[in-house]
Amino acid sequence: MASEGLANELLSDLMPTVQEMSRSMQNFGFPDYAIFITMLVSCGAVGVYFGFIKKSSGEDEYLVGGRNMSTFPVSLSLIASFISGISLLGTPTEVYVYGVTYLFVGGGVVLMGIVMTTVYLPVFHDLKLTSTYEYLERRFDKKTRLFGSVLFTIGIITWLPIVIYVPALAFNQVTGINVHVITPFVCIVCIFYTCVGGLKAVVWTDVIQTVVMFGAILLVIVKGTLNLGGMEVVIQRNLESGRLELPDTDWNPLTRHTIWALIFGGFGHWLQTSAVNQNMIQRYLSLPTLVAAKRAVWIFIFGALSLVGACGYAGMLIYATYHECDPLTTKLARAKDQLLPLLVMDILGDYPGLPGLFVAGVFSAALSSLSTGLNSMAAVVIEDFIKPFRKNAFSPKVADLLMKLTVVTLGTLCAGLVFVVERMGTHVLQLSMSLGSITNGPSLGIFTMGILFPWINSMGALIGGASGLGVMAWLSITAQAAISSGHLRFDEKPVSTEGCTYTFPKVENLLLFSPPNAVLNGTDEVIVSEPWALYRLSYLWYTLAGALVSMSVGLLVSIVSSQDTKKLDPLLVAPFVRRYLKARTHNVDEENMHRMISTNQSAEEVPAKH
Repeated sequence: MASEGLANELLSDLMPTVQEMSRSMQNFGFPDYAIFITMLVSCGAVGVYFGFIKKSSGEDEYLVGGRNMSTFPVSLSLIASFISGISLLGTPTEVYVYGVTYLFVGGGVVLMGIVMTTVYLPVFHDLKLTSTYEYLERRFDKKTRLFGSVLFTIGIITWLPIVIYVPALAFNQVTGINVHVITPFVCIVCIFYTCVGGLKAVVWTDVIQTVVMFGAILLVIVKGTLNLGGMEVVIQRNLESGRLELPDTDWNPLTRHTIWALIFGGFGHWLQTSAVNQNMIQRYLSLPTLVAAKRAVWIFIFGALSLVGACGYAGMLIYATYHECDPLTTKLARAKDQLLPLLVMDILGDYPGLPGLFVAGVFSAALSSLSTGLNSMAAVVIEDFIKPFRKNAFSPKVADLLMKLTVVTLGTLCAGLVFVVERMGTHVLQLSMSLGSITNGPSLGIFTMGILFPWINSMGALIGGASGLGVMAWLSITAQAAISSGHLRFDEKPVSTEGCTYTFPKVENLLLFSPPNAVLNGTDEVIVSEPWALYRLSYLWYTLAGALVSMSVGLLVSIVSSQDTKKLDPLLVAPFVRRYLKARTHNVDEENMHRMISTNQSAEEVPAKH
């Protein structure tokens, strides 16, 4: 026994440490940097082309591409804008840590497509808007429009730093370069081409970035699968670990992933992001016809689900590769969302240029989302924060300067906020959906009230939206703080370190990893007191919950203070609601006519008095 222990100790001394393993994987060479820089230069060149060579003047050209863009590039731009680095790195992490149940959100995405093309998109396209929030003024008043624009601004400022941080994590994993060194450099490139090229530059750089994204993720899953001996090995190892499973079917909203939360909660999240968000609607409004816009919706859904599915399989691949040596436990990956970059360097590190292609793909996802947010924010600042409060129109030169100044200011602010995101303590997919719901829920609620309920007035919309904002800010921030402090935890799938071929520090004292409110019972078992039930609500319900709170309060307020639906422009409501209004107006007119006839007849029957 003593000799066996001595042999194990000698073997352990010969094995590399986790730090040595990590450094050995950071072999990002000249070909990799060349590919990465080529991607950035290509994006900058597109900005130069549309900003200086094929220059088109006018605010309409800058913000909505003259409303004559082609369906296919806009569809690819929608995919690139929505599938940020958050999805590209966050989805594999989700599958590795919690299993494949998240992928059933696809049912909610299809449901979103049906509702969006029949309810929301026809309204926005018929009105020929530039800013989505202009709708709120036409339907309600200026105060509601301003409130909606403020919600969008808060959402963008909390979302974009996460978008920037994620690819910087990937770059740090493969090169060792600090995230705060690379983020300003990449942001400058993105700010440049968005600033000078407008929406056309954003759309065409998105096309390049979508191709790079798909290429990068397909490269990883094909090479990784071949290394393991085929897809059946990947499936078998995930099946044995319990990662391949169907979602729960219970109705408990506190369960992290149920089939109802994934379909209906996912529907609410994707509906807000796709149907009433300036980032996405601005692209649909750049298309010439409603038919083209609807076609773009379904191309976007097919492409987005394909990419999410590929990312989900990449998560299965990560587990199949590291099923005997969990890199999170050993700290080979210092953050959860560095798992996919770690896999890339493990399977592609010996092939010059391929790690560079992957990092270019991750940064492509981030750049597309960042440029979309910056361009949309320029539209909101001009259309919603400045124009409604001016009597005289801007000169084209002043409008152009203000839009570019907005892009530069917001880009700089978001790069600085990366320091905050770094300390948030959960993986980015759940973090972005949780924080985004603070403004997403009320925003979805206000637009839905306006489009579906003609009897809701401006007071109801404003008070309802403010109520939803307050409730969701309290719920989301408190829950996120509980996660960061360790008070709120979720059941994770099992991992192992039995097959590690390198040494790493072992955790001896459970108190080192215990949250502040943890106690030990007599058997040295850590017991963590549970937070209040509402804080344990599944993050997938957040957006829908915020919308329902806003709509409920809005309906109650509007019942007290009435709304005259006769004065409502039919174009401001969904097509099927327009038919209801017309039928109701027709019935009211008929009743009035019958009343007038009967009144006249009664007057004729009364004998004249002499």
